[in-house]
Amino acid sequence: MIASTVVYSGLALAFTGFVCLIGRKRGALAMIAGGLALTIAGLLLPARESRIARVESRLDEFMPVWQFNEVHSMYIDAPPARVYEAIRHVRADEIALFRTLTWIRRCGRDLPPGILNPGEASLIDVATSTTFIFLAADAPRELAVGTIIARSQPRELTPQLFRETLPPGFTLAAMNFIVRPDGAGSLVTTETRVFANSDRARRRFAMYWRAIYPGSALIRRMWLRAVARRAEAPA
Repeated sequence: MIASTVVYSGLALAFTGFVCLIGRKRGALAMIAGGLALTIAGLLLPARESRIARVESRLDEFMPVWQFNEVHSMYIDAPPARVYEAIRHVRADEIALFRTLTWIRRCGRDLPPGILNPGEASLIDVATSTTFIFLAADAPRELAVGTIIARSQPRELTPQLFRETLPPGFTLAAMNFIVRPDGAGSLVTTETRVFANSDRARRRFAMYWRAIYPGSALIRRMWLRAVARRAEAPA
């Protein structure tokens, strides 16, 4: 993601300038100022809207328009039914760095059970018993979940919410896993989409997304690896 790259390039430049400042090297203050300016510019870059060309998945049905997304894929040497079951049951402790990154995200605070503090249950079960709902559970092809990130007024979280025209101030997120047969194994793709329906909501979420994107992308790649280990393990 270009905006996130700009943000972290600016932070790296500012940190380098800080190190140079300690060493009393010339140009250190200019590097710090330039790095901070680059970081702010990255956080404030406008978020462009994307829209599907045609419906090809349940995620497309519920989230046809978005401003923020990420997609990751992996080949897994197991049939789709076994991969789907692995997706349903993989736990946080099977995903490398998951607990470390979510601990950082919650600033070390103890939170109620949820996706940032998942306990020992499967991540999908934790998510759908707390802040997410199922949008689709079409075994063995697709599993999709959704949540409200921000809302301008109280609304019940239901699948229908994702099909409605909501008043300004709502930010919705949805994530899916699609499992497709590929030779003797399966191609698994996970995608996350976020739609903010007002300029203010979009700007606020853009800053958050660009800050957490590297960790979010790493978690999803490690999530797929955990699914692969579970699906490919002897029965």
